[in-house]
Amino acid sequence: MNDKNIIITGLIIFFVFLTFPFWYNMGKASPVPEPKLTDKAKAAKECVEPKEYMKVEHMQILDIWRDGVVREANRVYINEKGKKFNMSLSTGDDSCTGCHSNKADFCDKCHDYTSVTPYCWDCHIEPPKEKK
Repeated sequence: MNDKNIIITGLIIFFVFLTFPFWYNMGKASPVPEPKLTDKAKAAKECVEPKEYMKVEHMQILDIWRDGVVREANRVYINEKGKKFNMSLSTGDDSCTGCHSNKADFCDKCHDYTSVTPYCWDCHIEPPKEKK
């Protein structure tokens, strides 16, 4: 049992290496990005649903829309206020990309931050790059 000191030292070194990434990066987290809205989105002052709901549930809405369009041929979404929206990712005035046309500043910032790779653009054509 003379190895007690060596074992304890080894466990301490193991613990330090195991926890190193956590304490090294403590306090260095980058701030949550705020999506950049286009002038058209700012002028509209409302989205399909309230802003906080859309931040959390937009993918569920897009899944519901996909099923409605593909399986039921329903292309119009009516929100709680009675306003109609075109259920489409294609460019159009009454669709998502009508207001949120700058994919790099709107979609990609948050998806990159959260390490999410949406599959929307596997089937849909990406919105054209906005000219600056």
